Amino acid sequence: MTQEQYLTIGSQGETEITIQKSRFICRAKHVTSEKEAQQFIHAVSKQHWDATHNCYAYLVSENIQKFSDDGEPAGTAGRPILEVIQAKQLQQTAIVITRYFGGIKLGAGGLVRAYSHGASRAIEAAGIIKCQLHQQIIFTFDYSFMGKMEYEFNRGNCLLEPPKFSDVVTWAVWLPVGQEEHFIQQAKNRTNGQTEISLGKQEFKQLPVET
Repeated sequence: MTQEQYLTIGSQGETEITIQKSRFICRAKHVTSEKEAQQFIHAVSKQHWDATHNCYAYLVSENIQKFSDDGEPAGTAGRPILEVIQAKQLQQTAIVITRYFGGIKLGAGGLVRAYSHGASRAIEAAGIIKCQLHQQIIFTFDYSFMGKMEYEFNRGNCLLEPPKFSDVVTWAVWLPVGQEEHFIQQAKNRTNGQTEISLGKQEFKQLPVET
């Protein structure tokens, strides 16, 4: 991923697995700050105050990440969760796995596998999303070009806002940063250069990841 795009998860996902009679409740949540991640962890821990463990990891950005084994043997829970997040190249992601002990010890290797599997399942439940930086481009043109511009926009790799109608048509589209020049030239060709073009703001837009 580059500074213009990154991977994260959908708003929230939850699933449950049972391994050797131990119950693992696996939750993943999209977070935009360390404070939000900590609030999520606190809320889950408060809800499951009677659980044997509430292990977690979060990675907001490369410089903001943390994990906890919450009483499990060192290195068997929090770090494996974090490593799954890292392996999938995710940002702005927090995972909490709640364990209710079922009476059968899993051993260090078994715990690592259980928490790694739980983290993957939680991410799968939330879904992976690509956030890509987009540039807003605003086109203003005569009604006579409406059909041609609509055709051009619909075949392009862009996100469309609803057009605005007055004495002319004003239509804003969002395009991944770096693709503007070619797209603008194509639109100009459709109107024989008779369109006004201005650049608006830049925003990250969420796009589903093809699987």
